[in-house]
Amino acid sequence: MDCRLGLYEKAIPNEIPWPQKLEAAKRAGFDFLEISIDESGFRLSRLEYSKNERQEILQASREANMYIDTMCLSGHKKYSLGSSIPDTEKRSLEIMEKAILLAYDIGARIIQLAGYDVFYEKSTVATKERFLQNLYKSSKLAAEYGIILALETMENDFCNTVEKAMYFVNSINSPYLKVYPDIGNITNATENVTYDIRLGRGNIVAAHLKETVPGIFRDMKFGTGAVDFKTITTVLKEIDIKRYTCEFWYDGNEDWENQLQIANNFLRQFIN
Repeated sequence: MDCRLGLYEKAIPNEIPWPQKLEAAKRAGFDFLEISIDESGFRLSRLEYSKNERQEILQASREANMYIDTMCLSGHKKYSLGSSIPDTEKRSLEIMEKAILLAYDIGARIIQLAGYDVFYEKSTVATKERFLQNLYKSSKLAAEYGIILALETMENDFCNTVEKAMYFVNSINSPYLKVYPDIGNITNATENVTYDIRLGRGNIVAAHLKETVPGIFRDMKFGTGAVDFKTITTVLKEIDIKRYTCEFWYDGNEDWENQLQIANNFLRQFIN
């Protein structure tokens, strides 16, 4: 059976309505769409979608036969789970609860979490411990709804490898907390990417496929960077990873739909 390749929503212009986003991703050959809940007010407001709005998204996905399988929850970059500011910590847990409920309502199965204890604050022993404790609370809530939380490997030292993400997975030991690595970020973090990936065997649920070079973590076209997609995807498939997400960003060009097709064609040669 072939692997499934999804599309990161930010590759599509913001103003495109959900039905058209789903259709564009499908036309380009992708198998699912990944919704973004980032730190912007525009995307955080999605957590307040009404019951009718959630039903409309689910209906649109059914009609297109193109589902929103996963969620990239990066809103915790601003409202961090490890924050030493009580109001920020409270907001981080509110965002988590609302994200789990939104995922449940629109049919998303996996929520990718940003591997930051804090981003705009100084990381300390206390912020790291607070992150762990709030991640534990979050995994218990996710278990109630059958939603998998999965840590993304980030561009910072706190959680930039699968090995570091596995510390939290092993510490919490929940079937609802796993790892969803970004292979571009891992490539920038370690010379032995395949060794690092194998450390997550049995706990990796999906992978972001993204192009990077040392010091640059985004806005690169596939095939122009340092990521060894062939070797890395071979190892991921060996440990039974079947779900991947193509991660890149809409850059304002009018030929954005053609860029979706180009990205799909580039990655399919490695995962299928």
